[in-house]
Amino acid sequence: MRRRSPRSRNSAVAMAAAAGERRTVNLALQGGGAHGAFTWGVLDRLLEDGRLAIEAISGTSAGAINAAVLAQGFVKGGAAGARAELDRFWHRLSEIGLLSPVHRGFYERALGSWNIDGSPAAIFVDQVSRLISPYQINPLNLSPLRELLAGMLDLEALSAPDSIKLFVTATNVRTGKGRIFERRELSLDALLASACLPQAFQAVVIEGEAYWDGGYMGNPSLWPLIYGAQSRDIVIVQINPLTRPGVPHTATEITNRLNEITFNASLLSELRAIAFVERLVEADGAHPEVRRLKKMLIHMIEAEPEMEKLGVASKMNTDLDFLLYLKELGRRTAEAWLAKNFAALNHYSSVDVRKTFL
Repeated sequence: MRRRSPRSRNSAVAMAAAAGERRTVNLALQGGGAHGAFTWGVLDRLLEDGRLAIEAISGTSAGAINAAVLAQGFVKGGAAGARAELDRFWHRLSEIGLLSPVHRGFYERALGSWNIDGSPAAIFVDQVSRLISPYQINPLNLSPLRELLAGMLDLEALSAPDSIKLFVTATNVRTGKGRIFERRELSLDALLASACLPQAFQAVVIEGEAYWDGGYMGNPSLWPLIYGAQSRDIVIVQINPLTRPGVPHTATEITNRLNEITFNASLLSELRAIAFVERLVEADGAHPEVRRLKKMLIHMIEAEPEMEKLGVASKMNTDLDFLLYLKELGRRTAEAWLAKNFAALNHYSSVDVRKTFL
């Protein structure tokens, strides 16, 4: 049988996409504090588009919270309900963030910069977190985020049999291993554990085990989407830049880059494993053991040139103008991604996994 050329294959796929064909995908949402508002914008545009059916979401930290809020909104009101719930969460987060000392100051506003790494308040908070543990500075373990989520989360909706599958990653403090909380065991504590930065919050104890931020072991975890979902497509919404030009010299720049490398490490490892399987399938797809392997289709929505301008301190900035800037950036990025890559969904990877990650 004569094989079609890549060009004819792509043309046929594009024609199907133009006809309004729906595509089923899984989402993988990175964590990154307030930078999760970028993901808010991406999700808002994907939901607005209406051509994507979301089977499962794997999320970590802010990505886990975005996933849970989207899923419960979808159960209650479809795509429109999910968009409304995401809007409500991020606006309420900006309201409780008014009490935070970390904001964009006059100097940053005058420069038109969203990077607040050099602001006195950000430097002060950073130094205090290095000298005083959250057990000392916040012995009562007060958490505005806990109160916000407790007032918003509908665990019954999240665990409904027909709801979107959820996979939330947290890091076990004792073992150093990642734990995946699935839809049926998802709780307020599981979401807080996934977002628990050890310098900022006391560890979250679940069933006698203490947990920290899931980003150390899976940001986000991809393997639950491989084994726990039918769709082969994984759309990664990337917050933390993978690459950055030049060598950092200041203490702040070094800390910022170390954070990015640390919170990308597990994702890169899983993508390399996927690339290895892809190469194995193509090289020896007739072997019975190889045929059992699932070739994944990988896609990525990112805005590295814009996100790399933001320092690590801005992940604590919940000013509404900053969150809305990130939301709009996410919407624009998703719009461009849909126009360029929608035809690839359910057919082939829009990211050259081997070239990019091996």
